[in-house]
Amino acid sequence: MTTQRDIRGVLITVTHGRLLLPNASVAEVITYSEPEAVENAPEWLLGRVRWRGWRLPLLSFSRLAGWSEEDGHLGAKVAVLKALGNNPKLPFFAILSQGFPRLVTVSTTALNELHDMKQLPLGVHSRVTLNDDPAAVPDLMSVELMISKALQQAA
Repeated sequence: MTTQRDIRGVLITVTHGRLLLPNASVAEVITYSEPEAVENAPEWLLGRVRWRGWRLPLLSFSRLAGWSEEDGHLGAKVAVLKALGNNPKLPFFAILSQGFPRLVTVSTTALNELHDMKQLPLGVHSRVTLNDDPAAVPDLMSVELMISKALQQAA
């Protein structure tokens, strides 16, 4: 049973980690297809994928956070996320996911923040456990800013 304090979340598995996001931030999950390259982009910006008439930047969160140099593509999916920054040129962006994201209920009793704030990798707001499963809560605003900057420098 869920209470009014519970929210729906999504656990996205990435190489060597999991991301925990509010369900409302995920627009859709699509099948992985080889992205169009973006010249002079950082290695974490894998390119652009087509989605509903948009060419969305696709990023490897594992590379951005320094968790992995490699990304497995067997069974990979792409999580399309709603951007928070009100940038009309970047209303959505995509993250490479290893398999389908999992819908979860996030309650105050099941969620615990880990207090190692000094050791947070790039793009991570906090580390948490949800029902004793470790996950990272991404800092979506800073990720969006890094994507925008990378695209401007690549242009």
